[in-house]
Amino acid sequence: MNVPTTLAPVTSMMNRLFGSWLSTLNGMLVGCAIASCLSTTSHAHDIIPGKPQTQPVVIQHATLHVGNGSVIENGSVLFRRGKIVSVGASVAIPGDAMLVDASGQHVYPGLIDAYTDLGLREITAVDVTVDNVERGELNPNVRSWVAFNPDSELIPVARSGGVLMAHVVPGGRLLQGQSGVLQLDGWSARDMLLSGPAGMCINWDSLVPRGGDTKENAKRYNDEIRELDELLERARRYAEQDRDGAGFQSDVRLESLVPVIEGKLPVFVQADRLAAIDSAISFFTSRQIPMVLCGGADAMHCVDRLTAHDIPVILIATYRLPRRRHDAVDALYSLPAKLRDAGVRFAIAGEGAGYPGGASNVRNLPYHAGVAVAHGLPHEEAVRAITQSPAEILGIADRVGSLAAERDATLILVDGDVLETGSRVVGAYVQGRKVDLSNKHKQLYHKYEAKP
Repeated sequence: MNVPTTLAPVTSMMNRLFGSWLSTLNGMLVGCAIASCLSTTSHAHDIIPGKPQTQPVVIQHATLHVGNGSVIENGSVLFRRGKIVSVGASVAIPGDAMLVDASGQHVYPGLIDAYTDLGLREITAVDVTVDNVERGELNPNVRSWVAFNPDSELIPVARSGGVLMAHVVPGGRLLQGQSGVLQLDGWSARDMLLSGPAGMCINWDSLVPRGGDTKENAKRYNDEIRELDELLERARRYAEQDRDGAGFQSDVRLESLVPVIEGKLPVFVQADRLAAIDSAISFFTSRQIPMVLCGGADAMHCVDRLTAHDIPVILIATYRLPRRRHDAVDALYSLPAKLRDAGVRFAIAGEGAGYPGGASNVRNLPYHAGVAVAHGLPHEEAVRAITQSPAEILGIADRVGSLAAERDATLILVDGDVLETGSRVVGAYVQGRKVDLSNKHKQLYHKYEAKP
């Protein structure tokens, strides 16, 4: 704005007198606006993480579901300093132990959701609460646990459903990044990280065209395969360099791919369609890269290739509609039982990262396994599919997934069958820490229960 010469001295004086005050006021207004925006979109839950275990705990007289397919009636679990010491029909009880009478209750290993974006997505319709996708299509250096929100309101809700661990995967169109396994109790993502990276995530369904074998689709597929192959080849050459040499220049994208091409880190390949599954198997087995199929709706149509290469499957959202009009209505309900009969290693996940319900429905994980039981999967095999099997696939079975000595004391107490919707989780421990099972749903229930 142009100021008349005669008013310049007055303007200068006003700027000196009020300039700093106006700047402060503007800053306060902007800060208040940002705070108001954040407060209307997302809140941190007010539940305090569990305190470290200070004395031995013995859970007695419970039905123990070990996680490996076996059950111990009227059994006991002893754990000390966050680790299980003994499990069985009878255990030696230390004199200073805290006794928990679990008569009529069931004890399970903490449930594991093997494929989710919990902590990365709060409210799908509110974009400032969604942080599950990085820009670009080739992001091998992205780490999901770095963006994980330990204060998500969805975490206590998931715990109330018995889910104490989550394999958190980033989203994206093609090479999504690295996943991590997080325990659902702790002050920060660093405290909660159990394993990271667990693997490299790739969305293969987005790579293989849906529109048929047209020339345009074939060209796009070939171009993207070539680009991905070139990136892997660059990573291979990068790994062969003398890293102690004077001319070495680090590259975080290539560095993150080195464990993959060396076969030390698996790729979690999201693919539901048969064409995508076949393409992914051919690509990764020819390059000797270990692969885990995620999604797997059409897995039964290529079961021979899965067993031949010992490729495990993480079935996403067992409780969903069939993919084809001519499929049986229970095609996906019965898929776990069919894979078991065919000798395919598998785990059952919830609604999955990138799927519509996603993180908000992690609490429903045991019911996806329950539907599989109703359609032919033995009960304890369904329990295994959400405890020990995902732990084995994710490479953490030496720490969690089963009730056994030397494992973490990460377990749940349930007043009935955890696969039944009428059962309630009445107790939970993460590495021996007793977890507060309150959540937003329960708080609102009690609030409106008291309303006149």
